[in-house]
Amino acid sequence: MTLGESQMATLLVERSYIDLRTQVSVGFSNTFTWDVKFLLSDESTAKVWSGSDLSFAIWDARTRELLKVFNTDGQMENRVDVISVQDFTLESVSFSKKEKTQSAFGFFQRSRNVIMGAADAVRRAAVKGAFGDDNRRTEALVMTVDDMIWSGCTSGLLMQWDKYGNRLQDFHRHSHAVQCLCTFGSRIWVGYASGTVQVLDLKGRLLGGWVAHSCPVIEMCVGYGYIFTLANHGGIRGWNVTSPGPLDGILRSELSSKEFMYTRMENLKIFTGTWNVGQEKASHESLISWLGSVVSDVGIVIVGLQEVEMGAGFLAMSAAKETVGLEGSSLGQWWLDVIGRTLGEGLTFQRVGSRQLAGLLIGTWVRSNIRAHVGDVDAAAVPCGFGRAIGNKGAVGLRIRVFDRVLCFVNCHFAAHLEAVNRRNADFDRVYRTMCFQRPSNPFGTAAACSSPTAQTIRSPNAFVGSSVEMTPELSEADLIIFLGDFNYRLNGVSYDEARDFISQRCFDWLKERDQLRSEMESGNVFQGMREAVITFPPTYKFERQLQGLSGYDSGEKKRVPAWCDRILYRDSRSSLVSDCSLDCPVVTSISQYEACMDVVDSDHKPVRCIFDVNIAQVDEAIRRQELGEILHSNEKIKHMLEALCKVPEVIVSTSNILLQHEDTSLLRITNKCEKSDAIFKIICEGQSTVRVNGKASDRYSLRGSFGFPRWLEVSPATGIIKPNQIVEVSIRLEESQISEGFDGCPQNAWCEVAKDKEVILLVKVYGTFSSKSKNHRIRVRHRVPLKSKGTITKTKNSSKLHGSVLHRSDIHRLGMPSNVVDHLPNMHTP
Repeated sequence: MTLGESQMATLLVERSYIDLRTQVSVGFSNTFTWDVKFLLSDESTAKVWSGSDLSFAIWDARTRELLKVFNTDGQMENRVDVISVQDFTLESVSFSKKEKTQSAFGFFQRSRNVIMGAADAVRRAAVKGAFGDDNRRTEALVMTVDDMIWSGCTSGLLMQWDKYGNRLQDFHRHSHAVQCLCTFGSRIWVGYASGTVQVLDLKGRLLGGWVAHSCPVIEMCVGYGYIFTLANHGGIRGWNVTSPGPLDGILRSELSSKEFMYTRMENLKIFTGTWNVGQEKASHESLISWLGSVVSDVGIVIVGLQEVEMGAGFLAMSAAKETVGLEGSSLGQWWLDVIGRTLGEGLTFQRVGSRQLAGLLIGTWVRSNIRAHVGDVDAAAVPCGFGRAIGNKGAVGLRIRVFDRVLCFVNCHFAAHLEAVNRRNADFDRVYRTMCFQRPSNPFGTAAACSSPTAQTIRSPNAFVGSSVEMTPELSEADLIIFLGDFNYRLNGVSYDEARDFISQRCFDWLKERDQLRSEMESGNVFQGMREAVITFPPTYKFERQLQGLSGYDSGEKKRVPAWCDRILYRDSRSSLVSDCSLDCPVVTSISQYEACMDVVDSDHKPVRCIFDVNIAQVDEAIRRQELGEILHSNEKIKHMLEALCKVPEVIVSTSNILLQHEDTSLLRITNKCEKSDAIFKIICEGQSTVRVNGKASDRYSLRGSFGFPRWLEVSPATGIIKPNQIVEVSIRLEESQISEGFDGCPQNAWCEVAKDKEVILLVKVYGTFSSKSKNHRIRVRHRVPLKSKGTITKTKNSSKLHGSVLHRSDIHRLGMPSNVVDHLPNMHTP
């Protein structure tokens, strides 16, 4: 082979691939600077969808031609967004000499403005830069039987597209990020980052949903009548394709009758402690008094601290760090380490999670012998301070799964001062409604301090601002929730001297009647549905540091009235106080100890502790699966229902042979004879062949695959749903073109095949709504070329030689350098 022929062969091999960057103009560069994450093949139209995080492209599978590029808003992509430099600039704040002499209120107001300005600037830069498109990012793509394409976003938004790339409808059925999509029959299955699975019909209507896993559902597939879901932790579960449906109620009833066989009861003690440390470090003796003497027989320890660190500079830095997904401080780490040493961390206990927001800190330790039953540790924070953005007030929370039940612990610090009752109520309401335990991954590649692996992938707390979806508070879904902290509720109508007198006599009942928190709870204004143990200890605020006993109450100029600011409240699964622990009421709690450590003098608050005795009803999954299997195999009613639901409807196809001449159109009628069930059909081209001179088709049919129908043949509609006792008419028509194609889908010049009669085998596949098997009907479609066209050959000998040498990707077997290409040419198949 000559050098020129070798170069030509190399060029032809290269042309058999698609280089995305050479297929588009500069204006479309945004599509291909992102990795291609999704590919969809539409065999009926020979189109391929490719998708990245924020853009889609549609290709012609036969010509490799790029047809359309558009973004997730449905708009044609024609530019690359550039972040404006001015969004990263921080406005300077100057103060005049006159301002420096203003009152303390003016100073704090200016400090607030500086803090808010800095935090807001960082937030704007982060949102415009790394996070701007995070909520619109595409996470899943699927094609349904009605030729529609569905995509799912990190915001939980579902988008419906037609096959031409036009955005038709949007649906927002869940507040968490979509992780995967799967279609079966006339249903769409959606897997979310929350572990929830939802089922929708083809019009986007919600049919049902349930919590499938305790962590994100990352993949789904169909097999043997089940939808299998894969969770982030590696767990796999199977769900009958008929769910939700009539079988569910029967199965639930049958399983409930055997509940005693697969229910296991677990018991553990949980220690919870709260302390406003007033920016002080605790002595070893204080920690022993608070923690060391009571944790010997507890399984879980929860510690919440307030005012670990304060100050305008620290608060501003903390707010800025929170904006970009960072948290923690050296003083916060000191507290975690010293508490861990007090508990015997590494030997008796293991720390499983923590979260810090400015001066708020919460940590969780689990006894080593139950560590295997504790998982899915997630953290969250809600600021309630200046502008609802600064963490001088607010809450931090931890959510853990214990014996497959969800427990939430929230450490709070609410608004101060006697008259701020409504602000305190509003702080609680904000925390309860907006606390989101699932945090997004850090765009800068640094995991947030002390966060669990499962907590770093999901969604931003602000991901759904402006959404029409009514979000259910995540805290409401917990089986047990415990609030602890400095709630700052005071005593109404009590003087300092009166309070001191009643306290010295240990007459707490009269004081408790004037407790703001008790009054607000009875009125239903705050902590709705929660309980508190009987208070038997003196008010825990405010004390002079390092003064022992009840004489240590504030005796300074302000003489703040003592109050029970530091509290611990809870809510378990019970709807009444007399409910027994069962699968319907899986967590039942009682309190064995609720007290304050009055001998601790390191802060102006006294630490408070509470020990919970918790009974948990757990499902033995292995036994329940065994019982479910026996029900499915032994219950005749269920077996008959499954057979009826999974049956393929009987259909009639009007013909098995079609002859097309000139631009003829033939109608293929498909009749659904079933009286109750829908029939789903899909028509594909099984193969193509040329017709010999003797009028018989060649024995060799070239498989089409993703190349779809030949360019000369149009089939519409190629997919669809036939209602019971209904008929669908499919149009099969001839499209004459100057370009034909070879049997592997690659374009050929008109002289190559247009002069020959052709025959294709159309395969009509019919499914039931829930059937995994199909009934197939084959139809021969022959294209007879007019005699005057058979003698028309317009191409030259040179062009014939060129097209006869076209190589295809399927013919390339690990080729290396151009010299290897030349050596393999004699063994390659050409069309």
